[in-house]
Amino acid sequence: MKYAVVIGVGSFGLYVIKTLAEKGVKVVVLDKDPDKIEMVKNIAAKAAIAESTNKEILENFGVKDADAVVVAVGPKMEDSILIVHHLMTLGVKRIIAKANSEEHGKILEIIGVPKENVIFAERYAAIRVANKLLSNNILDFIPLSEEFSIREIAPPEIFVGKSLKELDLRNKYNIHVIAVKEFIPTSGVSEGRVIIPKADFVIKDSDSLIVAGDEEALSKIPEI
Repeated sequence: MKYAVVIGVGSFGLYVIKTLAEKGVKVVVLDKDPDKIEMVKNIAAKAAIAESTNKEILENFGVKDADAVVVAVGPKMEDSILIVHHLMTLGVKRIIAKANSEEHGKILEIIGVPKENVIFAERYAAIRVANKLLSNNILDFIPLSEEFSIREIAPPEIFVGKSLKELDLRNKYNIHVIAVKEFIPTSGVSEGRVIIPKADFVIKDSDSLIVAGDEEALSKIPEI
């Protein structure tokens, strides 16, 4: 991705702007609040005070040429829906929209935003926190759908000292180890590296495992 437009500088929009800019993406930011534009003017390639519910303004800022447009306005659902409608009529290639409620998300889908591009930022954050609280093993949690997720976990004691082949997690528990964060002491400092493990990889207690699976399978990890 080379060029993106972010509409709305709330907490969600701000993190999107910072992350894209750090990755070298040209980011154009639109918000009607001067204070918010002031906050991101040194981060974004261009930041402008603009009423994004105006179709002509959106067109003038080149949204049609963007690789993606992120709609992160709030709290008014009407503004978000109107902006998305304008973006679609202008032929924007990819629209990602933050939903503030289930109803908001359903309407965004109805008017044409793909389900996977409707983001419930607060819900995902809440789910991540709740899952961390429910198990001491969970270091991080990424929900991919209602039934499937990726988790970063500390290996249960029974895993330590055994190879992935020995554990046979895929066949026994329907859990897939997709990566390992391996910590190697170097001059007294632990330095981490992420690797794609082979079947003969032996798990250490200092490792953290990136595992994928359905919720039923992953929920059983603390019991293994």
